[in-house]
Amino acid sequence: MNCSFRIGHGYDCHRLAPPPEGGPLVLGGLHLNHTVGPVAHSDGDALLHAVTDAVLGALALDDLGTQFPDSDEQWSGVSSKVFLSRAIQQIHEAGWRVANVDATVLLERPRLSPYRTELRQEMAQLLNIEPECVNIKGKSGEGLGPVGEGVLVEVHAVALLHKGD
Repeated sequence: MNCSFRIGHGYDCHRLAPPPEGGPLVLGGLHLNHTVGPVAHSDGDALLHAVTDAVLGALALDDLGTQFPDSDEQWSGVSSKVFLSRAIQQIHEAGWRVANVDATVLLERPRLSPYRTELRQEMAQLLNIEPECVNIKGKSGEGLGPVGEGVLVEVHAVALLHKGD
C-alpha cells in the first residue's frame, strides 16, 4: 500500500502514589509539583509514553513495552524523552515525519491549564514540529473512578505522520 499519511493511537496509564513509592510527577518531559507521582519503571511520563506509542503505531512498529521493556534494568529511571527520541529516529529513518499530535491527559490534580503552553512547546521541540501542531488537553475525572480519586493518570494520544521532509 502506498500512502502519504499514517495515523497512530497511543495509550498509557500509571498508578499514582506518594513518595517513596511514587516518583516525581513528570508529564511531557516537565516536572510538575504535586504530592503524588507515578509508580513506574522509567520516569513514568504517561504523556510521552502515549505519544511514543502513537508515533510507533502509525508505522506498525513494535510498541513502547516491547522496545523498552520494564523487565530490562537499563530502562530503570530513564527519562521518557529517550523513548520518544528513539521512536522519532525510527520513523525518520523510514522516511516519515510527524505532522501533528493530539493528546488528552486524564488527571484529577494538578490541573494542566497553567502548564499547557509549556507542555506544547516542550512536546513540539521533542517532535521537531511547531507548537501549533501539538494539542494537549487536560480532563479531570470529576471525582469518579481512579482518575477522579487522584490515584491514576491516563493519556490517549494520536499522531499523524507524513512522508518526506
